[in-house]
This record gives sequence, structure tokens and C-alpha cells, in this order.
Amino acid sequence: MVPRLKEHYRDQVCPKLKTELGVTNTLALPRLDKIILTVGLGKQLEGTKLNPKAKEQVVKDLSVITGQKPVMKRAKKSVSNFKVRQGYEIGAMVTLRGDRMWEFLDRLIALAIPRIKDFRGLPTRGFDGRGNYSFGVTEQGIFPEVDSANAEFSHGMNITLTIRNSDNKKSFLFLTEMGIPFAKPEKTGGKAA
Repeated sequence: MVPRLKEHYRDQVCPKLKTELGVTNTLALPRLDKIILTVGLGKQLEGTKLNPKAKEQVVKDLSVITGQKPVMKRAKKSVSNFKVRQGYEIGAMVTLRGDRMWEFLDRLIALAIPRIKDFRGLPTRGFDGRGNYSFGVTEQGIFPEVDSANAEFSHGMNITLTIRNSDNKKSFLFLTEMGIPFAKPEKTGGKAA
């Protein structure tokens, strides 16, 4: 079964992008390549080792949210100011591709983003110049799959949408058509602050 958002992209977004961007080849249109979720465990490092309960919870939460097991990332360098040594586990990461990626994006847009407290839209400054878009989430409780009542601590995550064949303007247009709610630009009253 084809994911709902993938069908929406193929049937409605592609024709609209073709006319707006003036592209005839469907393969030259911006398209989602992968979604990367990362969680840093910097606050949970106690002395010289990672709190094992924190690691368990992050791995469990990311597994439930994405449907696949995360990879633990290790420090590449020792940094004495952060009390980190080379080789310490300092974060977890999941890369989603294919149908899982489309299903995750659908749940993110339809269920998770509307549950963010005081939400006024995602910032437009998250584009990296090559068309990829990144934003952060402050707590894992916005995902309905996560049991917030039994969570020992709250952790955020960074979500990166990697978009192929794109630049910032094309990606903004593509993500807007896909249903990502961006913040409206603020109107200034004509006075310089």
C-alpha cells in the first residue's frame, strides 16, 4: 500500500511544482530523499559516563516514534570543558528512507506538530542553502506514540528533511505544498527598533 503523503506528492504536488517552476521532467523536481532524527544526550552525561536509564529511554522513544532502532553516536574528540572523552556515547540518530519516511512525515504534519505548545509555525530560517530543512522539537511528548507519563526526563530532537534537486526557494515551495506549517513573516510597523 502506497503511503498517503507519497500519493499526494505524486498526484497533486508534482503537477503544481512543474507549472510553478517551469520544469517538464518529473525527476528534476524537488523530492524528499531522507529524514534524519538526532537526539543529543549532553545533559545526561554524569561525570564520565552516560546515565544508562537516559540511554534506554532515548533508544526506546526513537524506536517507537520511527519504527526502527536508532544508532548510538560516539564523540570523535575529547573536550574537557564538556567532560567528554573520545568514544563516549553522546547521542542517538535514526535515518528514515522510503515508505517509512513518508509515513513519519505524514504523522509529523498531521499529529505531532499541532501538539506543540504555543505553536506559531515552523521557522523559515532552517534552510541550509542547499535546500535541506532542519528544525528542533523541545520534547518527545508531542508524538502520540510516546508515553509521557512514564518518561523519566524530557528530551528534544533535531529533525532534518533532506531534499534532492533543490535550493532554498524550491524547498520552501515544495514543503509548503506538502503541508508543512511555516510561520508567517512578521510585519514591522515602519519603525526601526
